[in-house]
Amino acid sequence: MKAQVRVNYQKKLDEIINNMIKKDKVGSPPSLLLHSCCAPCSSYVLFYLSKYFKITVFYYNPNIRPFEEYIRRLEEQKLFIKNFNLNLDLKNKINLIEGSYDKDFYEYYKGLESEPERGRRCLVCYYQRLLKTACLAREYNYNYFTTTLTISPHKDAQVINNLGEQLEKKYNIKYLYSDFKKKEGYKKSIELSKKYNLYRQDYCGCIFSKNN
Repeated sequence: MKAQVRVNYQKKLDEIINNMIKKDKVGSPPSLLLHSCCAPCSSYVLFYLSKYFKITVFYYNPNIRPFEEYIRRLEEQKLFIKNFNLNLDLKNKINLIEGSYDKDFYEYYKGLESEPERGRRCLVCYYQRLLKTACLAREYNYNYFTTTLTISPHKDAQVINNLGEQLEKKYNIKYLYSDFKKKEGYKKSIELSKKYNLYRQDYCGCIFSKNN
């Protein structure tokens, strides 16, 4: 059986950005709907991408339990974006769309409750959040959609980008490839979290990861 070829998604992102620069779209950056799992993960991603894209953060994470934790992370995301916009001289300020807290989200996990972390249950979670992002991006005519999830050293960028690519083909909306943990992205997100005094949670979000 052939081993799966590992793709350098950071290189693919570099190529997309370099092609944008060559086309000289100064003053009219492409729009990007960025799914964010939390403020700390979005910190480096926003610093990195805001030079090239007009970004709207989509906070859609109904996997998070309990609800009080969801609210805490949401408020932290709002506060970070507010401070980010104030402290950086951005031509295009970062906007935020708050997704719904779907109480039935755990229906997607039925039969997968005993799966280990990073197993099939996590794939379902990634897919459903990316699906919502892709559909919203298409509805409002964004040029690209992507997610901050690849910044985590605990998440496989190959898996997440494969899901994004599937959704790109299905909904005809460009997916922005990424591996944000590259170029010391994860390390920089920790440094930015300290600088902005961000709350860093100690579990991914769902009740299974909390109890793991």
